[in-house]
Amino acid sequence: MTDSLLTTPFGARTTAAEVLAGLGLSGRRAVVTGGASGIGRETARALAVAGAEVTIGARDPVAGARAAGEITPPGGPGTVRAATLDLADQTSVHAFVQAWRGPLHILVLNAGVMASPLERTKEGWEMQFATNHLGHFALATGLHSALTAAHGARVVAVSSVGHVNGDVIFDDINFERHPYAPWAAYSQSKTANVLFAVEAGRRWAPDLIAVNALNPGRITSTRLGRHIGDISHSPASFEATSTDVSWKNIEQGAATSVLLAASPLTEGATGRYFEDCNEAGPHRPGVRRGVAAHAIDPHHAARLWQVSLGMLMNTATTA
Repeated sequence: MTDSLLTTPFGARTTAAEVLAGLGLSGRRAVVTGGASGIGRETARALAVAGAEVTIGARDPVAGARAAGEITPPGGPGTVRAATLDLADQTSVHAFVQAWRGPLHILVLNAGVMASPLERTKEGWEMQFATNHLGHFALATGLHSALTAAHGARVVAVSSVGHVNGDVIFDDINFERHPYAPWAAYSQSKTANVLFAVEAGRRWAPDLIAVNALNPGRITSTRLGRHIGDISHSPASFEATSTDVSWKNIEQGAATSVLLAASPLTEGATGRYFEDCNEAGPHRPGVRRGVAAHAIDPHHAARLWQVSLGMLMNTATTA
């Protein structure tokens, strides 16, 4: 965290369209994971309306193609196409990376799963960590050369206020010895998103790649919470709210993502955590805002980077 927090004229009720009003993104290329629905879809739509060439990564190619067709601006300079991308499948991530050609100006790591019942990938990785962090880590590092070629790229990691409830469990990331707890696994994966931004921001600054994380807020009508009905309860601390926080619609939920992806107001910011279109201050217990100290710890960030590389390398050697 910096001593001086970055602020903008925007806030919790600002929409993605309002953030990008008057901006021209013609000539810029963007990738948005999870762009077939929810705030990912609105992020992709807003970037395309501003003129960007957007590729949405979707696990379901039919849903991806349908969304791309529906949100492509009629007659505008921006376009939207879909590509298959299953973040829980490293083969799919590798194929997406290998197929990419040319520079990449914007990468929005938006897709995610929340509080799902215990499930493991073919590698034995816990599904929330594998999807929310490792898949995105492999995608971003795989596209590093394309981001470098943009000479000023931005990477946006969509985290959650849920990160405040737990650090990465470095001695048992995949819950092989600890009893599986859906919310603990979710918190771990969302902390990992912020730690990725901290370390990638440090490592990639010489390549002119800015990397920031964000909390989009509590969003109505998305598929992210589809597993919550399978969970008997969620931690009271996760559900705790302050009087100044309420639900957002999808257009408002995508605002901070597009702010970090394209607004000149965040030019030069990297390795930071935002919410409600402004850089967040430290988390205070009992308030559903702010960034936890464990999520911006540079030592944890560096350790997670090495652990993530090791897990991916083990996959490559055993494939």
